[in-house]
Amino acid sequence: MTDLRTRLRAVPTLTGTPPPFDPTRAPDSPYELFVDWLLTAVDRQIPEPCAVTLSTVSADGRPNGRVLILKDVTADGLQFASSAASRKGEELAACPYAALTFYWIPLGRQVRVMGSVTPADPVDSARDFLARPTPARAEALAARQSGVLEDPSDLATAYAEQTERLTADPGLVAPNWTLYTLRADEMEFWQADPDRRHLRLRYRLDEPNHWIKERLWP
Repeated sequence: MTDLRTRLRAVPTLTGTPPPFDPTRAPDSPYELFVDWLLTAVDRQIPEPCAVTLSTVSADGRPNGRVLILKDVTADGLQFASSAASRKGEELAACPYAALTFYWIPLGRQVRVMGSVTPADPVDSARDFLARPTPARAEALAARQSGVLEDPSDLATAYAEQTERLTADPGLVAPNWTLYTLRADEMEFWQADPDRRHLRLRYRLDEPNHWIKERLWP
């Protein structure tokens, strides 16, 4: 029987086909380049291009990661949303610094974003919540995210109850729903090379609104 290590080493990697990219012509703002790469993924119909891994750190220094959905890119940063009462919300409250990692395999591209995270005002958070589909709003209202589910039937009951509430009051907003903005101070754009001479371009925030661009060794 083939051992696991041998089987894993036989799995193809770096199978993507990166588009042309010249780092010397990269824009001064990493947000402009990020939107370009993101829309390239969208236009080429890459599966779930807005899926991103959010990495946070708990109060005792334990890292944690999970995949969620990018909501928007503004002049202030990258936006995502969650319940402030969730584990990620509690970790962001304890340590408001996080990282986002995008990986578009068919394009052989990865983007890493690091920076501080700030919650939006309640009006913007409510607007984000109300833009969600009804099933997603019902789930958020019913959720005790990361809590132990003793009986699966409890979930169905809670979901049905919250769906009824939304039918009666379509403007209902989950009280802890929060739109967050990650204000980057560092962004790295990585493009794969089959010979492992990967292209890496890092932006570092030197001062407000001024970024330093640096090529990195693979």
